[in-house]
Amino acid sequence: MTAELAELTGDYVLDPAHSRIGFVARHAMVTKVRGAFHTFEGSAHLDGADPSRSTAEVVIKAESIDTGVEQRDQHLRTNDFLDAPNFPDITFRTTGVEVGSATEYRVTGDLTIKDTTRPVTIDFEYTGNAVDPYGNLRVGLEGEVTISRKDFGVTWNAALEGGGVLVGDKVVLQFDVSAIKQQ
Repeated sequence: MTAELAELTGDYVLDPAHSRIGFVARHAMVTKVRGAFHTFEGSAHLDGADPSRSTAEVVIKAESIDTGVEQRDQHLRTNDFLDAPNFPDITFRTTGVEVGSATEYRVTGDLTIKDTTRPVTIDFEYTGNAVDPYGNLRVGLEGEVTISRKDFGVTWNAALEGGGVLVGDKVVLQFDVSAIKQQ
């Protein structure tokens, strides 16, 4: 059974076991590296009557970055990229929500990486809701945004012999979210 939008009003927490925060970046100008952050937490207040009054906050642990290649992951945790020891958290806090349709939302907020904060707008699709076997109301959202890593002080690169660079500037951040309504 699914709830009507107005019934969704309330406070939610992200379920990390059923959510994914991932990314895609160009490597050597010819392929893409995909990865994810495995440690994060988030909360949201959804306002079903007026979705523009909804808010959310997500905190991602930079050290949890995983591309499937440990040597690369260790490099990504250094000052060349995320500098996880000095800037352990990547954060996003909403500043506004625009309704596009019954299932599409533009969520604007402040994204902070390496102590640099920039506004970003993430296009989200509401994928539905359901009551799980434990009686929890869950909502699903999927979204993504393309950012320039240089805008956040992540500028390390290496020139390639044939021209171009090792790491592309554009990074696609991906959000597949399952959030549980709090009682």
